[in-house]
Amino acid sequence: MQAADLLAELAAGAPRSGVELAARAGVTRAAVWKQIEALRTRGVPIEAGGARGYRLPWPLQLLDAARIRAALPPAVANRLGALEVHWELDSTSSELQRRGAAAPDLAMLLAETQSAGRGRRARHWLSPPGLNLYLSCVKRFDTGFAALSGLSLAIGVIVLRALAALDVAGAGLKWPNDVLAAAAGQAPGKLAGSLVELSGEYQGPCAAVIGIGLNLRLTDALRAQAGQPACDLATLAGGTPPDRNRAAAALIAALAEGLGQFEREGFAAFADEYARHDLLRDRALRLSGADGERDGIGAGVDGRGALLLRLPGGEVQRVDSADVTVRRT
Repeated sequence: MQAADLLAELAAGAPRSGVELAARAGVTRAAVWKQIEALRTRGVPIEAGGARGYRLPWPLQLLDAARIRAALPPAVANRLGALEVHWELDSTSSELQRRGAAAPDLAMLLAETQSAGRGRRARHWLSPPGLNLYLSCVKRFDTGFAALSGLSLAIGVIVLRALAALDVAGAGLKWPNDVLAAAAGQAPGKLAGSLVELSGEYQGPCAAVIGIGLNLRLTDALRAQAGQPACDLATLAGGTPPDRNRAAAALIAALAEGLGQFEREGFAAFADEYARHDLLRDRALRLSGADGERDGIGAGVDGRGALLLRLPGGEVQRVDSADVTVRRT
């Protein structure tokens, strides 16, 4: 019995005995227990109820490419270069990069789990099976790197558009690529993050591989492992997150439409939406980087997507280095 098969058996949330699971798979109870422990190690909260067997604390939906495609508007489904769902990849973005030119425009890859998911500045992205969304897509441009300023910020707006389509509100944007949200009375935590990696020519054809991680459901143990405040859609939706296939379809649709808009109009088409959801504007900030620390007040972003920081003397400084860490003080 493989971990994927076991999770499918438990997905409904009903108790399943080790004897029953072993008999269905034609393996020993020890083999079942081994996969139970493997899933627990990856963050899946499988409970043991004695004679009642194993169960999840709530049902979950495994990703299904056919269901995701059926939930897409036909115009979007017809434009996708590919739509694939994998049980496990090291990283959905790494897989697209390995494919290089063979990956068609608007190819979408999802994985139930990642062994080496990553975020900005090579930070590890927790990727427990079956709980959240890990998606990457490739978008090809003819205009070169110079025309892609602000793409990371536009991706944040696109994620918020997907959440709106799911009737989920309460999230905002933290420059350059984080989506934050909070339960009532709590500090904002990371709900989603994105990573944009470019290849190609500075003034010619190029490609952007865009990776997005979106938290649908986090356990207390996963929040502790995150090492920073975190939030999930279950919190924002009153305890039950949207169906994962529906959430994946909303994100894919928003990406397909939004990336086309960015290709035609650039960051200017997203600037007003970004400003409405900017969590750093008019906030006291501390920026840390290779050149030390700076304190100031967030003054929004410019037309290229650079962060604007008003220094104590009144001067406004433009910051566009992805190697800078920004914290509210």
